[in-house]
Amino acid sequence: MTEPAKPEVAATTAAARKSSRDGKPSATIYDIAKLAGVNPSTVSRALSKPGRVSAKTQKLIEDAAAELNYHVNPFARALPTGRTSTLGLIVADITNPTFFGIIRGAESTATARNYTLMLAESAESAETELTAARRMMATVDGLILASPRMDDDRIRELAREKPVVVINREVDGVPCVVPEVNKGIGEAVRSLAANGHSRIAYVAGPQRSWMSGRRWEGVQAACEWSRLEAVRLESVKPTVDGGRQAARDVVASGATAVITYNDLLAIGLMQELQAAAVVVPDRISIVGFDDIFGADFTTPPLTTVRSPMTACGTEAATLLLNVLHGAEQVAAIVRVDTELVLRGSSGRLLPAN
Repeated sequence: MTEPAKPEVAATTAAARKSSRDGKPSATIYDIAKLAGVNPSTVSRALSKPGRVSAKTQKLIEDAAAELNYHVNPFARALPTGRTSTLGLIVADITNPTFFGIIRGAESTATARNYTLMLAESAESAETELTAARRMMATVDGLILASPRMDDDRIRELAREKPVVVINREVDGVPCVVPEVNKGIGEAVRSLAANGHSRIAYVAGPQRSWMSGRRWEGVQAACEWSRLEAVRLESVKPTVDGGRQAARDVVASGATAVITYNDLLAIGLMQELQAAAVVVPDRISIVGFDDIFGADFTTPPLTTVRSPMTACGTEAATLLLNVLHGAEQVAAIVRVDTELVLRGSSGRLLPAN
């Protein structure tokens, strides 16, 4: 006697009966069951939760599904279970190479756990970020916010609806993955001090960036320890063009060394200074932040504080999946170390001619 279809079977079957793009009827779990010689309910168990049937039966069903070009519709499955096996990731700027590692780390971790990663960006806007988050919340099981621009209350409000993990920011009550900047910044400042620099400028990132403020605090603390003077300079945007526009302020500040909020600012600053015949690093040393792809392509190659973004993406996705799968204990904050990568853009200060 054939077993009655379970709710997830009915939902998946209803979706599968829709025609595919080429006009041919899509395969259903009943087609798979017939080809594999098993009950439809067995097919449902094998496809929704591998491991609930024997290895031999699982192989039969997977081979039949592949032969019929069958694909599970995650949104149909979500009807009875409330889960789509999908994670959301929102980054502040999808064109910024800083986020490439985060995306890769989160994607590889999600894939390894049979989840799909959906990506969106906020374009450095808190309002756009909230809109994207609201839309994603309707279809994902949980959300990762990378360098969010929303305030803490908004983030906690989202976290009350579905699990949320934050990268590059600390938010009370929400799991976070945060690079420990003090180690890398301390190494950078000590290196600059050893090369004869006494006044260091910090070119800041966006005003709504929690991490920019954290890095400025780290520069101040490290300079105080090394008995150097620290001055903060603002940037119009955290991009190469923003770095170019900050060059005049850097020169006017009298600083002989600069630490920037990110590598893009450092690259733009270096380009503009060189165009003005200011020799890097003889007259001004430059240290970036993050060690993005291409940081060593500049002339001279960029000294930078490496922030392990791939590890951040991996840790964030792991935290989120642990919450979704009912882990009894989840770390409130995961910290990853930063380190100085010495290249040619920083060095000994040469005396003026």
